[in-house]
Amino acid sequence: MNNINKDTSELVSKKYKKRSQIGEIFHHLKRNKGAMAGFIILALLVVAFIASLFMSWESITDFNFRARFERPGAEHWFGTDNYGRDLFMRVIYGTRYTLAIGLGAVFFASIFGVTAGAIAGYYGGKVDDVITRFSDVLASIPGLLLGMVIVTVLGQSLMNLIIAVGVQAIPIYLRMTRASILTVRNHEFVEAARSIGFPNFRIIFTEVLPNGLAPIIVTISASLGISIIVAASLSYLGFGVPVPHPEWGAIISGGKEFALNAPYIMTFPGLFIMVTVLAFNLLGDGLRDALDPKLKKR
Repeated sequence: MNNINKDTSELVSKKYKKRSQIGEIFHHLKRNKGAMAGFIILALLVVAFIASLFMSWESITDFNFRARFERPGAEHWFGTDNYGRDLFMRVIYGTRYTLAIGLGAVFFASIFGVTAGAIAGYYGGKVDDVITRFSDVLASIPGLLLGMVIVTVLGQSLMNLIIAVGVQAIPIYLRMTRASILTVRNHEFVEAARSIGFPNFRIIFTEVLPNGLAPIIVTISASLGISIIVAASLSYLGFGVPVPHPEWGAIISGGKEFALNAPYIMTFPGLFIMVTVLAFNLLGDGLRDALDPKLKKR
């Protein structure tokens, strides 16, 4: 009898054992089928990225006019383009550009946007007005137009494309961070830090900002997909990674002249863009639900 009670108590204690904050987030993510689907897709993209590191530059850029416009089959899974290059290898190789642009642009935008938003939300007053007006001006410029201007001024390269995509996302992070900081800046722990004599910047980055990270994290995951779409759009218009780098938007742009006779040139990179953006959105929705305080005890 004692053994049964002991086993029962162990099961109950194990079931209701308090998880850490990160453990709680993973617990909710594992129960979200959409988030897990997005995570699996992103894991496959990471595998494709690793595979691209073992591909030689010549294997995805050398011309083979004897194999021009071969349709998808056993030899060429995605077919070949107008230069006889294997589209499967080019699309897989292009994964490195897509992930680099998405992650790089989000990192660039979050650094500047979160910092400016935290300062605006914490100080308020004229500081808030100046930073907010700057954000409004930046947000009023169409994203693609701003990206084209930046690439035109700086020149075509992967780094400049990351900057072009990241700059237009700064207002999103600035506004989200400012709103998040406004909800916590007057809490007791902030007043306690002020009374101890902590400098304002220390309070912002060690007390206020960590307690308002949940919506920022969700914004990061959601904006990854948007950054990928913007980068592909710029590449499609000729303002992205320079030719012959096989960025997905550039591949679609190169295949638009052959849309009727060889639609697969545009189809496969387009599907990869769609699936990648979908994966980031699914994961973002899962993070939003996992970080929602109303769901913590479910």
